[in-house]
Amino acid sequence: MTTPNPYAAPGAPARKTNVLSIVALVVSIVGFTIIGIVLGFVSLNQIKKTGEAGRGLALAAIIIGFVELVLLIIYIIFIVVLVGASSVSTNY
Repeated sequence: MTTPNPYAAPGAPARKTNVLSIVALVVSIVGFTIIGIVLGFVSLNQIKKTGEAGRGLALAAIIIGFVELVLLIIYIIFIVVLVGASSVSTNY
């Protein structure tokens, strides 16, 4: 008679997490926004085909990437306006 392994996990095995979604999240957090957004969309496509886990990570990477991109655009507009205003005020 064999005894069941007390250290074995009950139920179905855990789904594998999509590695590209993890990479996309890390890249987005580090600041490479465009790369993180692209990798996030690619990993979502892979997750849809393979059924792997990691959809939330991919969505987080996409959202963080777009938020950083919008903040970067706002910052650039602010700098352009600031430089333009300083050059106008010193020419009179």
